[in-house]
Amino acid sequence: MVRGKTVIERIENTTSRQVTFSKRKSGLFKKARELGVLCDAQVAVVLFSNTGRLYDYSNCNSGMKSIIERYQHVKEGQQFMSASAEAKFWQAEGERLRQQLHNLQENHRQLLGQHLSGLGLEDMRGLESQLETSIHNIRLTKDQLMIDEIEELNKKVNAFTITMLGTTTILHFMSKWPNVFELQESLVHQENIELHKKLNIIRQENIYLQNKLNGEAEVNGTITSSSSQYSTAAREDPVRLELSHPDHAERDEQPELPMLGLKVFTTRTGR
Repeated sequence: MVRGKTVIERIENTTSRQVTFSKRKSGLFKKARELGVLCDAQVAVVLFSNTGRLYDYSNCNSGMKSIIERYQHVKEGQQFMSASAEAKFWQAEGERLRQQLHNLQENHRQLLGQHLSGLGLEDMRGLESQLETSIHNIRLTKDQLMIDEIEELNKKVNAFTITMLGTTTILHFMSKWPNVFELQESLVHQENIELHKKLNIIRQENIYLQNKLNGEAEVNGTITSSSSQYSTAAREDPVRLELSHPDHAERDEQPELPMLGLKVFTTRTGR
């Protein structure tokens, strides 16, 4: 029967956790003892349970204390060796940087023409070639800067030339036709006069229409007053209506349809 894979996680059940701890502790000590016997090694195992109880194993005859002392001695020696090795590394790195700085300073002096006594013929040729290359690069950079400045000046000259041509054209036009601006001013003045005339005409038409509206209002007022007088007279003279039979030419003849007539009697009363 194949056993399932055990999940490595904390066991919640207290009884199961204690049983597992006891079994695994025994297995660990067994493996430590086998490792010491098979490989002739000094093995020490220190174990504390969750309740704080100590369990230890050592295959050394002198006991656990000698192994712990040996561990501390070796650990301190490794730390000391690591510190000394790190110090040596930084010393070597500092020496390398100082040597590099010295070489750069010496090369700079040689480029300035100083400290050339210790150089041979090949060193002098190399230094001369390096200087020629540097001069060539400097001249190329200088020429490019001069070309850029010349192009910028040409752009400014072209812009100034265009401006001067425009000004010259205007002056030539003014010298050839000196009265053009005066003519333009007179035309503008004449247009203003015509606009004022049109404005006066529109004002007169508005006045005429206003007077006409006022006259119609007076006529309407007269008609209204007449209507009011007629209404007053009608109220003072009441009208009476009575029904009457029409007179026939012959009494013997009977009319086909009865006819009704209205007689209007008016009674005037004195005030």
